[in-house]
Amino acid sequence: MSYRHAWGLLREAENIFGAPLLQKHRGRGTTLTRLGTTLLWADRRIAARLSPTLESLSSELERELSRSISDSTNPVRLYASYGFAVAALMERINATELPVELRYLNSMESIAALSQKECELAGFHIPVGAFETETVQLFLQYLCPDKHQLIHLAHLKQGLLVARGNPKKIEQLEDITRKGIRFVNRQTGSGTRRTLERLLDESNIPHNTISGFETAEFTHAAVAAYIASDMADVGFGVETAARHFGLDFVPLMQERYFFALCKDEWKSTPLNDVLEIMKSADFKQHVNQLGGYDATNAGQILSLKEAFGNVAIA
Repeated sequence: MSYRHAWGLLREAENIFGAPLLQKHRGRGTTLTRLGTTLLWADRRIAARLSPTLESLSSELERELSRSISDSTNPVRLYASYGFAVAALMERINATELPVELRYLNSMESIAALSQKECELAGFHIPVGAFETETVQLFLQYLCPDKHQLIHLAHLKQGLLVARGNPKKIEQLEDITRKGIRFVNRQTGSGTRRTLERLLDESNIPHNTISGFETAEFTHAAVAAYIASDMADVGFGVETAARHFGLDFVPLMQERYFFALCKDEWKSTPLNDVLEIMKSADFKQHVNQLGGYDATNAGQILSLKEAFGNVAIA
């Protein structure tokens, strides 16, 4: 937009709020006032919180409109736990106009939907290491080695998201209980929150000793935006969210992200096209550049036993 139009919008906003958004400094240009900065971060927080809902709704409406125009093939229904790599995959899918309908649910809801044949692809993440066995066993309520297989998407890092420069010197999980440290959590039922609660229980850290433990956001990006806007000092989430919002990151563990599907489904044309996107060098490079992801083996097809060893044997 033109310089004049931009200034006009700013002046109009100042009239609405009854306070200045900009502060001029002689010889040093113009900066945002505290109100201006707060509004800017409010906008980013809104986008981070609502983007999964809006993307899901957009995908559903697009497929509905397509069906009303032509008798096209039924779309591939992809239900998944939200993540930056999944969003990157959907960008590629939409660019090629593949008939894929997206809905963001938590990992357990996605796998349950697959078992009820409500979707063809179900995205979920599994911690690597100490909590892997018990987490896999939870998903085996719905996944059957004889019926299902997996597509590997990426490895990712989970840990503490802290303000740039880590001014509160938060270096380990125990530090989030210190007096004056403000925490922001993920919502109850999310895989990330379950993982955090396991870590806390393993370290004998009572949840009620953490200030802000019940303050919940629905995405990693929303947690990061909350911290970046100085409403909290620390949260738990993926490294990618920290990088996206200019935060520092303290790694605590790794996870793997998979898509589950029925064995007799993956050779269908739309699903095979999705698989080819995941296997492409361009997609892997893009995901790796997000920060905190390793997509080297994206698109690899695995049995449950190959992915999880003897845990997956019923």
